[in-house]
Amino acid sequence: MNRMKTLTLACAAAALAVSSMSAQARDFRLGLITPAQHLWSTEAEAFAQTLNERSGGEHSVSVFPAQQLGNEAQMVQQLQTGALDMAFLTIAEISNRIPDFGALYAPYLVDDVNHAARLLRSDAAGELLDLMPEGVGLVGVGYGMVGMRQVLSRSPIEIAEDLQGQRLRITPFEPIRDFYTATGAAPAPMPLLEVYDALANGQVDAIDMDFDSILILKFYEQANNLLISNHMMFPMVGVVSGRVWRELSEEDRELIDTAMAEHLENVLTGFEEMDAAQEEEIRGLDINIVEADAEFFSDAIAEWESIWAAKAPMLETLRAEADRLREE
Repeated sequence: MNRMKTLTLACAAAALAVSSMSAQARDFRLGLITPAQHLWSTEAEAFAQTLNERSGGEHSVSVFPAQQLGNEAQMVQQLQTGALDMAFLTIAEISNRIPDFGALYAPYLVDDVNHAARLLRSDAAGELLDLMPEGVGLVGVGYGMVGMRQVLSRSPIEIAEDLQGQRLRITPFEPIRDFYTATGAAPAPMPLLEVYDALANGQVDAIDMDFDSILILKFYEQANNLLISNHMMFPMVGVVSGRVWRELSEEDRELIDTAMAEHLENVLTGFEEMDAAQEEEIRGLDINIVEADAEFFSDAIAEWESIWAAKAPMLETLRAEADRLREE
């Protein structure tokens, strides 16, 4: 009888241990807007594999690219309620809620992709992440990015005035809307995956886009004029739902933070390494190319600054850091 009782207790203890382990194990969900072949998406998948391996198979991550879980505004709402665990987001929706993030989109804040990556790795950019838990209910782990912004259009843009009246696709957020409004264009927010058809049917005249997306999604097939301006960087942030973060153990927080940060760094270095080759590939296409600098957009830049200097106090700090990095 005693032996049977001991065996029963041992079985119960084992079952309890298994139950406890299962309660801690999680299948996290990570959303993003980029197509599956985009670097953000492939690094999200790589992060999922890293987290699974380092947790000894206890945790897994299901990745949902290409807006499968909705647009970024919808994903932010899901993150805030805990219905979505993680995301790789453009800074767009965050800057709509925390204006200081808009400073990252200051025209000609940085010179090129390498300068942008260095700024995003800086303590100054890190200070913005500290605003996220209170400002939007998310934990910001770190930054990624895509390449610098260019303008691809159906008709040539040879002087700034050629932008006037152009219906120009943008990512839906205020800093970029204000910039293009200042040029005289008509900014038209539109999901990335709708852009190709919109160019094809004339719904938009031009798009604000990076080299990588122009090539991957073949936008040049529908618009063969490119203004190489490098006028803004375009950061991404890796985030975890604040509600989900509070449920995690310190060990799991450290595990997620470290693994995600590594793959966000891979995104930064990936675009640093790809940029020159992508520009060369684009210059080899049968398209009309015009080059522009800050002087080209001088009036629009002045108007943008008049709006955002007061709206985003961090602009001064970020500009000082960008200038310091430029001199190194």
